[in-house]
Amino acid sequence: MSTAQKVWPKSKVPFHAFPTSLEEQERALADNPLMQRLHAARAGYAADPHRPQYHYVNPEASLNDPNGLCFWQGRWHLFYQAYPPEDTRQHWGHAVSDDLVHWRDLPYCIYPSPEDKCFSGATLVEEDRVIAIYHGTEVGNMVATSSDPLLLNWHKVTGAAVIPMRRPDGSPPPYRVFDPCIWSKDGRYYSLSGGTRPAGPGGKPICANFLLRSDDLATWEYLHPFVEDDLYTLVGDDGACPYFWPIGSGDGQRHILLFFSHMSGGQYLLGDYDTERDKFVVTHGAKFNHGPALPAGVHAPSATPDGAGGVIVIFNMNPAKPTRGWNQIMTLPRRLTVNGDQLSQDPVAAVESLRGAHRHVGRTELPANREVVLDGISGNTMELAAEIDAGSAPMVDLNVLRSPGREEFTRFGFYPERGFRDRVHQTAARDSLVTLDNTYSSTAPDVLSRAPETASLRLAPEEKLQLRIFVDRSVVEVFVNGRQCLSERVYPERGDSLGVSLRAQGAPAVLESLNAWQMDSIY
Repeated sequence: MSTAQKVWPKSKVPFHAFPTSLEEQERALADNPLMQRLHAARAGYAADPHRPQYHYVNPEASLNDPNGLCFWQGRWHLFYQAYPPEDTRQHWGHAVSDDLVHWRDLPYCIYPSPEDKCFSGATLVEEDRVIAIYHGTEVGNMVATSSDPLLLNWHKVTGAAVIPMRRPDGSPPPYRVFDPCIWSKDGRYYSLSGGTRPAGPGGKPICANFLLRSDDLATWEYLHPFVEDDLYTLVGDDGACPYFWPIGSGDGQRHILLFFSHMSGGQYLLGDYDTERDKFVVTHGAKFNHGPALPAGVHAPSATPDGAGGVIVIFNMNPAKPTRGWNQIMTLPRRLTVNGDQLSQDPVAAVESLRGAHRHVGRTELPANREVVLDGISGNTMELAAEIDAGSAPMVDLNVLRSPGREEFTRFGFYPERGFRDRVHQTAARDSLVTLDNTYSSTAPDVLSRAPETASLRLAPEEKLQLRIFVDRSVVEVFVNGRQCLSERVYPERGDSLGVSLRAQGAPAVLESLNAWQMDSIY
C-alpha cells in the first residue's frame, strides 16, 4: 500500500537523538534541556490543590489518550497524546516506571510529520525491538520502531503511512483507517483499525474493527471485519483505541478486546480467537464507563499483558473544571483477570507501596438513618479499605472528602439487590447496584457535576461489600469486590473537605472494619 502523501510541517518542539546504551542515555537525560524544562513545569504545579499526587499527570500542558502501554527490558512504558506548548499538535509523550505506580518523565518520543498529528495507537514488544502503530492524522496509520533501553529513539517505517487513508487512485479503502492496535501470529503481523460500518438497522453505523495483515510492517493487506457475534455494543458505538490481547492461562485462556466508543465510553468484549478464520467470537461484553466520558469520567484505555495471565489497563480521565495549564489525568493502573465470562479488576499490587500513616476502625454499628462521621479518618490523598454488612438496609452510603458541615462530599452508595434480574442464567436473583456521585463534591461555580456513575454488581448470598477507595485530591476511584470500578473527577473547593462518614438508610448496618492509609506522592 503506497500513495503520494502530503507531508505536514515538522514539530517546533526541540528534538534530541539519544545514545543507545543505558548508561549513556541516563547521562544525556541528566543534562537535556527539554528534560530540565519538563522537571521545572512539574515543580510549578506542586501547589495546585486539585493536581493529583499518586495518579500520573503529564509534566506540562494537556494530555489525552494513553497509548502503547508495554513492558520492555524490565521497565513499564506509558505513552500518551501530549500537546506541547510551542506546538499543540499531538505528539507522543512518554513516562517509564519500575512498578506501574512510580512514574518518571521522559522526553516526547514520536513527533508529527509526515502526519499532521500523532493520534492513538498500541505497541508490540519483540525480543529485539518495540513496534508502535498509531494513527497519523490526514495520512493514515503509521508504524515506528525503537530498540534502545529507554525507548527514546524511534524510526518510522518507510517514513510514510503504511496503511494510507486513500488508495493510489484517491478513492477510500473498504475499511476505516483510524486508531490501530497490533499483534503477531505465526510470524505475521495483524492490526485492527477502529471505526464503524453501516451494517446496523436501517444502515446505521455499528462498531467495527477492520483486520489487516502484514509480513514486514510496511505493506498491509485488508482481510475482513474482525469481531463476530457482538451483541453487547450499541448502534452508534465505534471501536476507537482498540487493544486485543490474550487473558487468562491454560485451558481458561480467553481473549479480550478493549476499546473506546465516542458515544458510550470505554468498553470490553470477551471471547475466543478463531485463529483459523482470523475472527474474534464474542461471548460477553460490558463497560468501563457507567455514564458519559464527559465531564469528569473515564475515557480511553491502553492495555498490555502482564506475563502472568492478566492484562494491565490504564485510562485517561476527563476534567470537570478548568485547571490552569493542565487538565486530564490517568487512572490507577488496573489488573484485569477472567474466570469464564467474569472479568475481575483490581488496582495493581504496587499501589500498596504508597501507603503511609495508617488508622484502623474496628466493628462499628451503623444506626438507621443517622450519619456516622469517623473520628481520626480524614485526608484528600488516602486509600480506604472497608468491609460492610448491609444487613436489611436498602441503601448504605460511604462519603469521602466531606466538609464538617457537609457543604461538600463525594458519595458512594450501595443498593442491595436493586438491579436487574438475572435472565441470562434464568434465576430469580437480582443484581445489586453501586453508585459514585460527585453532585455535591464541590461548591465552586465552575465545576460541572455529572449524573451518578451507576453499575451492577452480582454478590453471592453471604458475600459482604468490600471496598477499596482511592482519594487523590481531584479524583476518587472505588474498586468494589474486585469486580467493578467506579471513577470520577471531583474538585472540593473547601480546604476542610477531608472527612469520611457512613450512613445506613432505613435499617441498621454494620461496618465490619475500615483501614485508612495516607498515600505518598509517586514523583
